[in-house]
Amino acid sequence: MTALHCEGMTAGHGTGSPCVRDLDLSVSEGEIVALMGPNGSGKTTSLTTMAGLLPRKGGSVSVGGHRIRSGNARAAVQAGLVLVPDDRALFRRLTTEQNLRLAAPRRGHRSKELIDNAIDHFPALRSRMKVAAGDLSGGEQQMLAIARALVQTPKVLLLDELSMGLAPIVVESILPVLRSVADAGAAVVIVEQHVHLALSVADRAVVLVHGQIVLEADASSLAADMTPLERAYLGQD
Repeated sequence: MTALHCEGMTAGHGTGSPCVRDLDLSVSEGEIVALMGPNGSGKTTSLTTMAGLLPRKGGSVSVGGHRIRSGNARAAVQAGLVLVPDDRALFRRLTTEQNLRLAAPRRGHRSKELIDNAIDHFPALRSRMKVAAGDLSGGEQQMLAIARALVQTPKVLLLDELSMGLAPIVVESILPVLRSVADAGAAVVIVEQHVHLALSVADRAVVLVHGQIVLEADASSLAADMTPLERAYLGQD
């Protein structure tokens, strides 16, 4: 079943020309899609527009068949679409536990259960629950950002620049969590500049160049032969 469907989505900042044009993208439940492309190709703009942080200039975004109102982040979250932005957007002065509690959609026993389930993915955070988010390491902050998203029980999880500022060994420890989230039924879209890392966890890769899709392929096929990906990045037919 399709979890996320973008049809003709056009996006950009302000009144200037759009940097994403007529994007058609569908992601199924349980599928991980790597959204790739050169710097400035529209990847982050695509995610922030899907998440309602940026109004669309055209087209539609649907979660589970229900259309999301343009530029309405609350409606996107209520529909089950959750974004982990590249800056992680943590409340740095609040503790790990407080960041998670703020994200929990319910209070009481259910809230505790959601937090416990999210932390199960990142055991290293259990001893850091009373530590301010700003005092966590970069890897711990990324774990917290993802755990906070999981507390919201997303149907669609969007991750922008997962590996930014992190050592490869830390990223490799996080990737299996994304697979676990997808296996539980969520759709996952990941923007990641490190091609090999992205392809190692994704089922499918979608390449944007100048705001348009120029290549869609099975991730394992691209990992085995990078030639089509290299040509797409270089703008060659």
